[in-house]
Amino acid sequence: MNEVQCPQCKSIFEMDAAGYAEIVNQIKSEEFENELKNRINEASKSHQIQLELTKKEAISEKEKEVSSLLNQISNHEREIEFAKKESIEAIQKEIFDKDKQIERLKNERKAAVAETDIAVLKAKADLEKEIIELNNNIKNADTEKDLQIQSLKNTHRTEVQAKDEIIRIKDDEIERVKDMKAKMSVKEIGEKLELWCENQFNILRPSAFQYAYFEKDNESVKGVDEEHGTKGDYIFRDFDSNGVEFISIMFEMKDKMEETKGKTNESHLDKLDKDRKKKNCEYAVLVSMLEPENELFNSGIGYIPHKYDKMYVVRPHNFIPILSLIRNEARKSLEMRQELAIIRSQNIDYENFENKLLDFQEGFGKNVISARTNFDKAIKHIDETIVKLEKVKQHLTTSDNQLRLANNKTQDLSIKKLTRGNPTMKAKFDELGNKNE
Repeated sequence: MNEVQCPQCKSIFEMDAAGYAEIVNQIKSEEFENELKNRINEASKSHQIQLELTKKEAISEKEKEVSSLLNQISNHEREIEFAKKESIEAIQKEIFDKDKQIERLKNERKAAVAETDIAVLKAKADLEKEIIELNNNIKNADTEKDLQIQSLKNTHRTEVQAKDEIIRIKDDEIERVKDMKAKMSVKEIGEKLELWCENQFNILRPSAFQYAYFEKDNESVKGVDEEHGTKGDYIFRDFDSNGVEFISIMFEMKDKMEETKGKTNESHLDKLDKDRKKKNCEYAVLVSMLEPENELFNSGIGYIPHKYDKMYVVRPHNFIPILSLIRNEARKSLEMRQELAIIRSQNIDYENFENKLLDFQEGFGKNVISARTNFDKAIKHIDETIVKLEKVKQHLTTSDNQLRLANNKTQDLSIKKLTRGNPTMKAKFDELGNKNE
């Protein structure tokens, strides 16, 4: 038996197990359901509150993350902007410095050109001044020299008349040679031109060329740029009574043989000029039967000063006349040089004066050449430096363009592009956007 107290009257009564169980069931079924409902409601309210707190905490956390990300983006943009500004300023400063350097080099170049021009003008003025002074000295000396030369002319007038008589005799000899040539056939001269010229000379050697040398050129001489040596046909040298050489001539004889067909007189002049210089001869003469129709050579003595110095082309019948003419003029020149040497020794040392002038001109020329060489080197160096600076400027400009493109890409940066391919970040930004709305 179980004792049960009434909640109303407080009376105690006994109850069997079946009755007790029935009463408990009744009480339990009503209160328990009420209690269960209350607890369920409380649990539901607590869970709802907890869900709200969790949601608020999650949103708050997401807002913090988004805010942090936005701050990072903002800081990154500021860093990029600052770096871009510094880079642009540095590039602009370097470009400005390079432009100043280029301008400075250009100014230095102009100054160098002006300085060189001034130096050349000054040197030229000094040279002209010295030349004027020297010319004044020459004029003063020329006055006295002219007087002495006039005296010498009077003294030698008789000698000249005697020489004219000799020339007349030689002219007669020339006419005789012409007559001999007219009697000879072209074929005969052509086949024996060298021998014929040698015989003509030997006929006059005893009377007109007592101290002269006229022999075959047998020595072949090779030039610096030549593979094979060359030689002329005959060399003529004449001497005064003291054995002093006053004239030398290199002769080349060309007849109309098979090997000369199609060749001109001019085709032999270059070799003849080289042979003349190799053998230290003053004059060169081509005795030729080539180009028989060319009146330039048929009319007399062909002189070619515009191409070769002291070069003559003659026909065979003018061999002795040209030899006599050159030799006689050289003898006159020798006599005049001897007379002038006497005058020079008595008055002014013209040779020293000429050497001094030549030395000055040579030194001045070397200085001008050296200055010009150094100037050209400096200009070349400046030009190379300008080219290098222009390349550096180009590279800097390219770098500036690349920075500008990077800045444009930064300006074009958006939330949509940042969240592309990242669903987590996209969801956070969407939640933040919905909350703000």
